[in-house]
Amino acid sequence: MAAVDTTAEAPPDTPDAPAAPVAASAEPREPQKHDELDADAPSVAAHPRAARAVARAKGWGGLAGFVVGGYLSLPTNTLAGAGLRALVAGIVCYVAAWAGAVFLWRRLVILEIKSREQKLVEAVKAANARRELPPGSERPAAGAAS
Repeated sequence: MAAVDTTAEAPPDTPDAPAAPVAASAEPREPQKHDELDADAPSVAAHPRAARAVARAKGWGGLAGFVVGGYLSLPTNTLAGAGLRALVAGIVCYVAAWAGAVFLWRRLVILEIKSREQKLVEAVKAANARRELPPGSERPAAGAAS
């Protein structure tokens, strides 16, 4: 039987002992995949209407796939086989509806942003046109009579 060394001291259990500070690495870390994505880029998940529409499309797609898959496989197999095929069809339609909805809403979000940018540019141009007078025309003085 081996002897147990009891001479080693246990670390103090007092909360007063300061924790060892974590040293910051002087070497730059390699960029992670999520670091490369722009945080200000438009996102379908961050867009309120798009997120709801994608969730709705996934639900209806999965439900429709399940119902159609189950209905079409009922006469060809047992009830358990039809249920399994219905589940697989529901999963496939769920993923297809999700991919289609995200594809569509990406384009719609980009178009919405471009439309708002265009309106903002037009508003800025209109504001600048109101401030500047065309060349050759001067404002009459406040007290001058024509």
